[in-house]
Amino acid sequence: MSDSSQALKTIEEAIQQLPLDEIREASRMIEREEKRREREARKEAQQELKQVAQRYGFDLETLVEGSSSKGGRRQGKVPAKYRDPDSGKTWTGRGRKPKWVEAWINAGRDLEELRIRD
Repeated sequence: MSDSSQALKTIEEAIQQLPLDEIREASRMIEREEKRREREARKEAQQELKQVAQRYGFDLETLVEGSSSKGGRRQGKVPAKYRDPDSGKTWTGRGRKPKWVEAWINAGRDLEELRIRD
């Protein structure tokens, strides 16, 4: 049995002897320690990433900014390209065809007839 396994077994045995209020306090202590270690690990990871970025001649902010969706991709709604003349429903032309588009095409009609003209 490893040292950490033995430590966990010892902790488990101790917990079984504690009253409920002390178990809750122990839980809060564990949560605080977990958060502290996460902050520490995050800082360490940021430092490592900064060093790698600098090795390639960049700063980390520039690299992160360039890989985000803000870095060149337009955000927002895509305008509709097709409209059902009967119901007024629209479709952008992206993704799966709506049932009304499929029905239109299956009826032998041309998709271009549904195109919204500017």
